[in-house]
Parts: sequence; structure tokens; C-alpha cells
Amino acid sequence: MRKGGLALAAAFLVVALLGIFAGPPLVETGWKLLYPRPYEELIGREAQEFSLDKNLVYAVMRTESKFDADAESHAGAKGLMQLTPATFQWIASLYPPENGGEDVLDPEDNIHCGCALLRLLLDQYGSLEVALCAYNAGMGNVASWLEEEKYSSDGESLHTIPYPETDSYVKKVKRAMERYEKLYE
Repeated sequence: MRKGGLALAAAFLVVALLGIFAGPPLVETGWKLLYPRPYEELIGREAQEFSLDKNLVYAVMRTESKFDADAESHAGAKGLMQLTPATFQWIASLYPPENGGEDVLDPEDNIHCGCALLRLLLDQYGSLEVALCAYNAGMGNVASWLEEEKYSSDGESLHTIPYPETDSYVKKVKRAMERYEKLYE
């Protein structure tokens, strides 16, 4: 288990115990352990620059890496926002990070490029759900899904997400976003 996963498991245990032995204020504190807001200044700045809801950025980051800056997926995606090196370089060329943008594992570069990608996808698709599908499965896959009637009736939204992993991912991000909204708004 990665260190981020172990920390979340420990936090879940604390929330469960607080739910059994304590009142609502402590339960909320326990939930905040499960849904932390690290990199608050950095995420605030990048979310503002790209006109994103901070809760969305936290939800994506929590789902992607569990806030482990050194995380790497089986597909080669890296860092807090889990960007492949090719996607990172592409986004960094369109929206250069302030400090040069040469390290996908650098939290500043990774969060900047992840936020830029989210904004690009939201603008392109006009739908949070479709944008999250593209973030997870890639724009090429989403483009082909939108062209197929068995997945999309209007070419703009998806009534079926064909990859179970992507379907699960979208649901996790949306649930996490709702939890962040409840805890911090």
C-alpha cells in the first residue's frame, strides 16, 4: 500500500472510531482527515488562474494520487494530478508553469498543468462528467465514445461510460467533490 493509501486508511479508522465514541464536531474533524486540503495556497492560486472550483481540484488530486507527490500509475502517469509525461509536456507547452515546468513530479508544475488540463477539457466538452472521462481515459477515447450512439445520443454527453475504470473514476471524483463542498464551504 502506498503511503497516501495508508494515511487514508488510518484516517478512515479514526473517523469510524469518532463516529462511535464522539459527537458530530469530532466526526467532522475525522472526515477532514480523510479529505485534507494540502497545498492550499498553490491550489488556490492555480484554481483561480484557470477559473476552477478548488473542490474539483482537490477531488481530482485525492482520487488520482491520494496526495502522494511521487505517485506513479501503471500507465506511467505521475505526480499529484497523475499526468503522463507526454500530456504534461503538451500542457506545459500551451500553459507554461511560472518556474519553467520541467518536472512532472514537482508539485507546482504538476498542479499547474493538471489545472490547465482540467480547464481545457471543461471548455472543450462543456460537461464535468465528460471532462473527467477525458482526464481519465484520454481525449481520443472520449471523442470516439461521443460518436457512437451506444454511448452518446447527442454527441455531447455520455449516457454510458464504456470503461468500468473510468465510470468508477468519475463517480469517485464527483463524490469527493461533494464531500469537500460539505466540509469546507
